[in-house]
Amino acid sequence: MARLAVKVGVDPRSISAYEKGQFSPEDDKLREISRALHFPIDFFYGDDLEQPTPDSVSFRALSRMTASQRDTALGAGAIALSLNKWIEARFDLPSVELPDLSQAENPEAAAYALRHHWELGEMPVKNMVHLLEAKGVRVFSLAIDAYEVDAFSMWHGSKPFVFLETKKSAEHGRFDAAHELGHLVLHRHGAPQGQSAEGEANTFASAFLMPRASVLANVRSSLITVDQLIKLKKYWTVSVAALAYRLHNLGILTDWHYRKLFIEIGSRGYRKQEPEEAKRETSQVFAKVFELLRSENVLRKDVASALCVPAVEIELLVFGLALIEPTTGGESPRSNSQRPQLRILNKDD
Repeated sequence: MARLAVKVGVDPRSISAYEKGQFSPEDDKLREISRALHFPIDFFYGDDLEQPTPDSVSFRALSRMTASQRDTALGAGAIALSLNKWIEARFDLPSVELPDLSQAENPEAAAYALRHHWELGEMPVKNMVHLLEAKGVRVFSLAIDAYEVDAFSMWHGSKPFVFLETKKSAEHGRFDAAHELGHLVLHRHGAPQGQSAEGEANTFASAFLMPRASVLANVRSSLITVDQLIKLKKYWTVSVAALAYRLHNLGILTDWHYRKLFIEIGSRGYRKQEPEEAKRETSQVFAKVFELLRSENVLRKDVASALCVPAVEIELLVFGLALIEPTTGGESPRSNSQRPQLRILNKDD
């Protein structure tokens, strides 16, 4: 607030008064505010955005997060809600199909129940982003350089939202997606919070991505090496560290063997750089939405203008998930896995 006051050339108390609606800035000051914040003037005259509250969001490490990092993430969430509302007014998106599993015996049982409910069997999930979208989850990118924020999820009314850090490896991104899915089905009503909730979401993600029967059927020896983990991880598209943890959790690896592998994984740098990384997952919903919009000559800047936000805000919300403008460098990634059914709505619908 103090830095903004300096840029605008007013007292910090004036900025506070603007925010509280006690009085409005003069036209020249409003132009300075718009220039300093990189938001169009129309944004300040628009309707107030629906903004998520900290207690409604599954932040990984809220105690280690600064207020600025938290508010940046919540601000991104507010613009995502606005963009989602704009898209839903024009497209028929997949309906929500997430059961409440908060009463499940444990997170592993919840993962099994959800797989059964979605008729996934024991086979690996080919694409977590596509699966979430097909089940009605609104998936957005979280382009914030803050380890403490990482990924997060929330329910807004009857709609589930997941925000993924899309600069990670595909394997880590898939685990984050499964982790946030765990929060959505286990902690819809907000309890428990903190490390207990994070531990449950991790257990859920591990069991959902690597079902017990599937692991036992494919891992026939307990004498596993790191190189063998690299080969095995490709079947479930998980990280070597996540697979080692799952094998230990299922009793395939002894405590000593797991510690030995964990040390070697770290010494090889595989906790930061995933070996033989898989292809990054992208969004089917955004790909289809922006493809249809482009066919009607509606571009990113037009969507941003309709929402009264900078075009870069739209770009950040789909960063790594979709190409939202046509390029000359080849086609965007496509997949034959389950695709959400979208249709554009006419004015008469």
